[in-house]
Amino acid sequence: MKKHRWSWGTLYLALVFVILYAPILYLVIFSFSSGQTMEKYHGFSWQHYADLLADSRMIAIVINTLLVAFLASLLATIIGTLGALAIKDARRPWKNSLLSLNNVLMVSPDVIIGASFLIFFTMLGVRLGFISVLLSHIAFCIPIVVLMVLPKLNEMSPTLVDAAYDLGASRWQVLSRVILPSIAPGIFAGYFMAFTYSLDDFAVTFFVTGNGFSTLSVEIYSRARQGINLEINALSTLMFIVSLLLVIGYYLISKRGGRRTRIVAVKEGDVQ
Repeated sequence: MKKHRWSWGTLYLALVFVILYAPILYLVIFSFSSGQTMEKYHGFSWQHYADLLADSRMIAIVINTLLVAFLASLLATIIGTLGALAIKDARRPWKNSLLSLNNVLMVSPDVIIGASFLIFFTMLGVRLGFISVLLSHIAFCIPIVVLMVLPKLNEMSPTLVDAAYDLGASRWQVLSRVILPSIAPGIFAGYFMAFTYSLDDFAVTFFVTGNGFSTLSVEIYSRARQGINLEINALSTLMFIVSLLLVIGYYLISKRGGRRTRIVAVKEGDVQ
């Protein structure tokens, strides 16, 4: 029977997790404190969550944030899926160029992206607000969806498409009945990841939002600058829980997609 030995790698990984999650745990604990500061825990209370639900401005901002995240991730998923299909069918020189252009927004700093969108909207005369935030979120969510969908397209067996064409299927029937069901896990994973990125984004949103419109991340930043308020802890805790649920959903979908891919590969091997 082998004994588990602690290695430097395990110790380093544990240290990283402690550094990452200890502040979050500290924030969550004090969201249930009956006091008004984070200097000392004053006992369990739901008061800050009650104050959060009674804050009409915050409720409106939550609705704005969810609406932007839903629309941005939905439109980005549609555009990103079509873009992944186009990249998949492109020839080698063009494919590499399209992949490089797609990855520009992924590797560029958020501050540069936000400033670029601000200059762009100012030049076009677009009023900063809901539309500018929505368009910006769609733009930086599209590369995420493309990167989620492309691996599923590469894993899909080309014999399925060839068999569908041989049986007389049209291009629309091949797309709707063969390709999309095969890459559905990647599409859903891309949607969840885009929704999470849109929900949590601050840097880009901070540049392109205007007076009268705000999102949760920008509002939390504005309130935190005015002083410590444990209502922010309650709001941040809820945001963390939502993000965690989305990540779990992404993991389950990816796991299901991997299992489905293995089943298809086994069946094709049995046929051959």
